Amino acid sequence: MLLRAARERTRLPPFPPLLRLLVLTQLAFNVGFFAVLPFLAEHLGGTVGMAGWTVGFVLGLRTFSQQGLFVVGGALADRYGVRPVVLAGCALRVAGFWWLGYAERAWTVVGAVLLIGFAAALFSPAVESEVVRQAVAWEESGGGPRTRVLASFTVAGQAGAFVGPLLGALLLAVDFRAVCLAGAGVFVVVLAGHARLLPRHVPGRARVRVRGGVGPLLRNRRFLALCCAYGAHLLAYNQLYLALPAEVERATGSQTPLAWLFALSSLLVVTAQLPVTRWVGERLTPRRSMAAGLALISAGSGVVALTVPSGATGTTGLLPAAGFVVLLTLGQMLVAPAARAWLPDLAEEGRLGLYTGALSSVSGLIVLAGSAVTGVLLDGGLPAAVPWAVLAAVPAGAVLLLPRRG
Repeated sequence: MLLRAARERTRLPPFPPLLRLLVLTQLAFNVGFFAVLPFLAEHLGGTVGMAGWTVGFVLGLRTFSQQGLFVVGGALADRYGVRPVVLAGCALRVAGFWWLGYAERAWTVVGAVLLIGFAAALFSPAVESEVVRQAVAWEESGGGPRTRVLASFTVAGQAGAFVGPLLGALLLAVDFRAVCLAGAGVFVVVLAGHARLLPRHVPGRARVRVRGGVGPLLRNRRFLALCCAYGAHLLAYNQLYLALPAEVERATGSQTPLAWLFALSSLLVVTAQLPVTRWVGERLTPRRSMAAGLALISAGSGVVALTVPSGATGTTGLLPAAGFVVLLTLGQMLVAPAARAWLPDLAEEGRLGLYTGALSSVSGLIVLAGSAVTGVLLDGGLPAAVPWAVLAAVPAGAVLLLPRRG
């Protein structure tokens, strides 16, 4: 009975075929990506021997090469459509994971990480902007609120993020190279499937020039405010790969619990995202939803900041990290669909890809700077509570940056 109720809550709405394909695309992307990323920090610090600040910078560089260049992928998707941009991105992701598996020096690691990030800068904004476009069309045709589509997109992504770390943890028993090659293999399958299934031209989607549109975007204060607030959320999310592994290592002396914490996060989203979105959509505007989500994210870091000075280890010491993951995930459930649903109301006509990419590009700049600072704080001999207190302050302050309307 309970299992049946859970299936009803998480079942995907009857979307059109293209929209269903795009949602499942996010699932496949994340299986391959999250099989590798959770274990990258430990590989860089242990096997490659990088210093803590360098690991933080490399992880931030990966995010910047991805999120920071989303604006390029979004503009190309506006101009050329979804199919060629997605296929090119998948091919580059295969090459990047293969390279990372064989990279043993710092410069080769950086090159592989940049390629992996740029690959996503091509395919992710193309898919995300088309999902938003199709969600608006679905809403206008009477299918239901656009936030439900975007929540389903998030659920699919988190289902992939649930499976990916478990796959990576199993392959890590062989070595990190096996993990990278498995991630590459997933994207080979994605590339072949999308070469066959993605339409060459989406009906109703007008193509635009690559140039133009940046000036009005930079003068759009409400959009830029949304970018900054969303960037604070992304910086907090990036701590799953930087601050959280360090805390798990401190509490347990092992990275093994990390995969289970990732699984906990993904399981929460898969089971609760659609009900939460349905409940929030009936009660909160996008602005209030984002403000509540940022407050929860701030509370998650605050829990660790308040409890880590006790020096507890083992299961007890792991509880604050689990609390951080739970509150961060709940906050993400509120922030991500609301931001995507808000975006079409702020973007120019025909430039949704550009604005989708710019949202992530500004966020990538914030993560690049913030991750380097976090790495310095974690590696600087400061009291363990200090980095987490700083991380709690960032999303709390971001609430003040949200556009006043929406």
